[in-house]
Amino acid sequence: MGLIGVIIWRIREARTAVTVRKILIPPLGMSTGFCMFLLPAFRVPILWAAVAFLIGAVLLSWPLLVTSRLAIRNNEIVMHRSKAFFVLIVALAAIRYLARGYFDAIMSIQQTAGLFFILAFGIILRWRLQMFSQYRTPRLAPLGNGCPIQAPGLGLSGRSHHCGAPF
Repeated sequence: MGLIGVIIWRIREARTAVTVRKILIPPLGMSTGFCMFLLPAFRVPILWAAVAFLIGAVLLSWPLLVTSRLAIRNNEIVMHRSKAFFVLIVALAAIRYLARGYFDAIMSIQQTAGLFFILAFGIILRWRLQMFSQYRTPRLAPLGNGCPIQAPGLGLSGRSHHCGAPF
């Protein structure tokens, strides 16, 4: 059920303009999930947590990093949809489902949930930090007409003269 909810949320999010708030709120909101580790049943060795985070941030975030990009459409900065996001979400759900027999033999269901949360947090954090960095860069790729568009800082400065009037 959660998988379907994430996919629906992601489709809706891709239809609206990107803002700093929309980039940074998801990892901040997700970070509240670390409260689960206040309960002893969810605690895992710090090395396991570090490995899970690094696998998410270094390996599993890679498809999102190379296939996601910000662009300008209708004078707004938007996220160019990444099919890798859907593949990654489904792959994580499949890995968790298929590996549960192995993980259940060495740790509790709560610990498994905690590790997969840390893994997912690593993916989301690295992806969103790159998105934030890309948002702040001076050039973004346009969608549609192919005209170069500059976006210094957080504002949009305009188009080259052959593309029409500035924003």
